[in-house]
Amino acid sequence: MTIHEAFPYLRVEGAAKAIDFYTRAFGAVETFRLSEPSGRIGHAELKLGPITLMLSEAYPEFDLLAPTSGKVLGASIHLHVDDCDALAAHAVACGATLEMPTTDQFYGERSCRVRDPFGHQWLLGHEIEKVAPEEMQRRYDEMMAKGGW
Repeated sequence: MTIHEAFPYLRVEGAAKAIDFYTRAFGAVETFRLSEPSGRIGHAELKLGPITLMLSEAYPEFDLLAPTSGKVLGASIHLHVDDCDALAAHAVACGATLEMPTTDQFYGERSCRVRDPFGHQWLLGHEIEKVAPEEMQRRYDEMMAKGGW
């Protein structure tokens, strides 16, 4: 068995607004959507750089739930970009919340964390240096010995 691709799939409350946000904040391009007669979006696909981001409305009747207010999800999406400072500022201007400011990290990235208006967490980063895994582990150990993040 060969895996050919992986697609992040988000459930949101207000899929049309989410599509608008991802288009404005991250430059996503909608490729298609399937809508019910009521307007509820059952499935949509957006190109986000080289990936396809799938999303739909929450369907609680099928136990397909969107993030709840104030709850941290067990997953996030990492966008590796040219300039995370600029993208973070732009995403916040579009309605995201900055959860962790842009900072140079031990693993060779400048990165930050934002939460979109629909409860999903996004990590934004760009490379500032190439770090070998051994050096990354050394830096990680040092950081943890000082108390962690």
